[in-house]
Amino acid sequence: MDRQQRECKVVDPLAKYPFYVKASSLYEKVLDDSETLGRDYRSREIVRQLVRSSGSIPANIEEGYGRGTRNEFVYFLTVACGSARETRGWYERSRRFLLPAVIEERQAAVDEIIALLVSTIRTLKGRPVSKK
Repeated sequence: MDRQQRECKVVDPLAKYPFYVKASSLYEKVLDDSETLGRDYRSREIVRQLVRSSGSIPANIEEGYGRGTRNEFVYFLTVACGSARETRGWYERSRRFLLPAVIEERQAAVDEIIALLVSTIRTLKGRPVSKK
């Protein structure tokens, strides 16, 4: 096996976290949605905010993981959770410009990311996860 083949097999350690994989996938979908949203001048600010807030989710997970301490990881997961909530809100404000099915799908993805982040934060803090 040559060097190039070995380099292709390197897996990001964050890939083991479903919330990270889902957040990265959501960001790609936001970029797709931005093409539709960008067609109307009224929704261009929504595009900017959606790209920023959704990109902030995996970016904060990456930064927290890279810090190397449990407390900092928890802190950045909490920030990522806030960015996810903001992303959900920007999708709510884009109802005039995107199909309802797209908004529902994206908000469901965001809700799943938030639930995974909250569960992980609670676990890392040593608190039991409440069942509702």
